[in-house]
Amino acid sequence: MEAFVPALVTFFVVVDPIGIAPIFATLTEGASRRHKAIMAVKATVVAAFILFGFAYGGAFLLGAMGITLEAFRAAGGILLFLIALEMVFEKRSERREKRTNDMVEHRGSVEEDISVFPMAIPMMAGPGAIATIMLYMKEAGDAFADQIAVLGAASAVLLICLAIFLAVGPVLRLLGDTVAQTIGRILGVILAALAVQLVFDAVANTFGVAPM
Repeated sequence: MEAFVPALVTFFVVVDPIGIAPIFATLTEGASRRHKAIMAVKATVVAAFILFGFAYGGAFLLGAMGITLEAFRAAGGILLFLIALEMVFEKRSERREKRTNDMVEHRGSVEEDISVFPMAIPMMAGPGAIATIMLYMKEAGDAFADQIAVLGAASAVLLICLAIFLAVGPVLRLLGDTVAQTIGRILGVILAALAVQLVFDAVANTFGVAPM
């Protein structure tokens, strides 16, 4: 169960429930409370299916392509580091806002189904989250307890997303833009450190030196 805490932190930072809450609020603005609840639940369920699918199908995919754990660990670390840079410099928020504005301009109804795209994919189960669950499940190997810890961490973050979506109005008013931006940057720094550690571990294991 040692894998739970690092997996939970990584998933929380990568998925960024606080950061995607304003997107959900914008895309469901003007819709009924029932529609908002349906979108929140549906997005969470779809994201869970995607992540759990890659959790158990990822190892087969890597094996079929001849990709080693260390190569995937290094690649995952680099990907997460790029996401961290976007969070620290707020490029991720800008990109998400642009995508949201484009969808708002082109949607035909205030009760459009936004659960699968863009909420489940790529907001909740994007490349970073998929790489994260594949990496941690690969490291867990055949250890059932570690597998459950990883899946539990992913599920916990998705449930946090669901809770925030269901109470998105009060949550955003409570946090405010400044607090949300500050939290995002702090989480970005943490993610950057985790990403660098993944690359260090990959290099150390590949060349047979002591882990850094």
